[in-house]
Amino acid sequence: MLLLLLLQLLLLHAACARPRCDQRVQGKAHFIAVYQSTCTDVLLSYCDDMPYTQTLFPSLLGHRSRQETELSAEYLLLSVVESLLGGECNPDIRMLGCSVLAPRCQSDRTLLPCRSTCDAVRTRCSLAFQAIDMEWPYFLNCDRFFSADQEHCYDPLEGLKAQQDVEAYDYMELPLAEEPDTSIKFSYQSNAEMINLLKAMEERCPQIARTYSIGRSMEGSDLLVIEFSNNPGQHELLEPEIKYIGNIHGNEVLGRQLLIYLAQYLCSEYLIGDERIQSLINTTRIHILPSMNPDGYEMAMAALADSNYGYDEDDMEGQRYGSSNVGRTNAQNVDLNRNFPDLTTIVYNRRRQKGYTTDHIPIPDHYWFGKVAPETYAVMKWIRSVPFVLSANLHGGDLVVSYPYDLSKHPLERSFFSPTPDDKVFKFLAASYANAHETMSNENARCGSSRSHSQKGIINGALWSSISGSMQDFNYLHTNCFEVTVEVGCDRFPPQEELHLAWHENHQALITFMEAVHRGIKGIVMDGEGNAIKGALVSVRGIRHNITTADGGDYWRLLTPGTYIVSAWAPGYTKASKRVRLPPHMRHTGRVDFVLQRDPDSRGLNESSPTADSHQRFDPYNQYHRYTLMASQSSDNVERTEKPWWWKYFITAGSPAPTWLLKHY
Repeated sequence: MLLLLLLQLLLLHAACARPRCDQRVQGKAHFIAVYQSTCTDVLLSYCDDMPYTQTLFPSLLGHRSRQETELSAEYLLLSVVESLLGGECNPDIRMLGCSVLAPRCQSDRTLLPCRSTCDAVRTRCSLAFQAIDMEWPYFLNCDRFFSADQEHCYDPLEGLKAQQDVEAYDYMELPLAEEPDTSIKFSYQSNAEMINLLKAMEERCPQIARTYSIGRSMEGSDLLVIEFSNNPGQHELLEPEIKYIGNIHGNEVLGRQLLIYLAQYLCSEYLIGDERIQSLINTTRIHILPSMNPDGYEMAMAALADSNYGYDEDDMEGQRYGSSNVGRTNAQNVDLNRNFPDLTTIVYNRRRQKGYTTDHIPIPDHYWFGKVAPETYAVMKWIRSVPFVLSANLHGGDLVVSYPYDLSKHPLERSFFSPTPDDKVFKFLAASYANAHETMSNENARCGSSRSHSQKGIINGALWSSISGSMQDFNYLHTNCFEVTVEVGCDRFPPQEELHLAWHENHQALITFMEAVHRGIKGIVMDGEGNAIKGALVSVRGIRHNITTADGGDYWRLLTPGTYIVSAWAPGYTKASKRVRLPPHMRHTGRVDFVLQRDPDSRGLNESSPTADSHQRFDPYNQYHRYTLMASQSSDNVERTEKPWWWKYFITAGSPAPTWLLKHY
């Protein structure tokens, strides 16, 4: 009888005990057992600054121990939320989450955080989550895990608010910075943060800046370009166009950061009246693509976060920013700097032919039956659609400027000096960057594999390491654009604290290189009635590389100081030639116009030439569209494209995938 009475009392106690709800599965409540626990110290490293030191397990999420909490996706989110949100709402989100994962314990009882604090943080920070396409975390639901103010709750941000009050008072005592908006934040950004930065610059400098997309990566990220010009969005007659491309290898991130900083610098300096920057933007159309491989960049960032997660910072020194190749290729495992059409081999095969040239080589049809990455396709269309004159693509892992050709003319493709017909021009362009760099031309600053061959910070690409299908060779052989490859630093992925120094070393060189587009000659080719001739050839005697006129009949021909015989010709017209002298130390482009007269003997030659027709062929069999269509129909690809960029932070950490963060799951 006594035993039965005791059993009834135990059942009554269990029925009256407050049930706990397991919220790890969004939208479902699973009641879990109530454990008789006592207060214990808060030992979670990301919660060590809470305004209390004691917590209680199970937590409000049902985690039964510190170890279970540390392995949870919720705790992983708190560890990376500052990086994901670009520093916004930090440490508010983290501390609010800690009040749920490690709730306050007093007299062996859990105290709930105040709902008013949660509401205020959500109002202030929900836009930051929307910006990265992330759902508001379920465990920060103000109605589920927080208590009304009248129910003896506590403010989990109490200590933070006191600290902010002190900092606000100290700030009032300090004089304001003269130009706070011109400062550059030297930190890494996610793809979404980078896009937001570029669009913010467009809004801040609408009279000179414009953003536009040239396509999407394999996983759907925008390949966003920011343009600077006194008339953004339009090509102006006789105004040269230049482009910078960064991050073609996703794990070489310094170039990406430098181009983001360059865009911020151009916007800020133009607004405050810097004469050099204003002159550059008013006379040049500048296009900046900070990241050609955003998918690779996110893989590299995720690998870095994964390698740091759960390890002591001192133990990871030297490994965090190592030479890992994770993220070098795109999401298809394609090296984008080997994915362009190999036109250099075609030129080598032609060099014994009489009258051969090295310009506007058509893309062979067989190229389109290979694996063409969407990033490569987008950049090729971009290069063909804009009359670029000068370009640089930024890499990392060395300190040197490489110039074409990249493919060796050696029969066995061994490293061998393989110059273009414009070798003097390319050496001048490469040297203009290297000499303006803080240390690049200094022999003592050499690093990487180029140090045994480079001279004063420049090197022929094929002499360094022979590769086919490079972007700089394609630019030179298929278009009017002269491109070099700049290795901007010895570290591919330098520590964040070194970004300021890298900008200091490179920013003058970035400006000086752009100014080099105003060397040589420019002009307009027109007929006897003053009409512009599109597609006319402009040649320089002794240099087997012609350039063509743009839609307005304007052209730009990069040349070093000297005396040249320059000619212009178009089908159906007679050739016109002029003797041109470019004196040493000439700092601006010489103007050389041509007027072509109709050739009465050239019957029908006013039509476009066969070479021009073949050059216009771009994916003639629509192979790229068919390939991408098949890829988009595969289940694996559908799964990838549904996930946002930050998803890699969680799937690589080994913890359960937090599908509750996905907006469209």
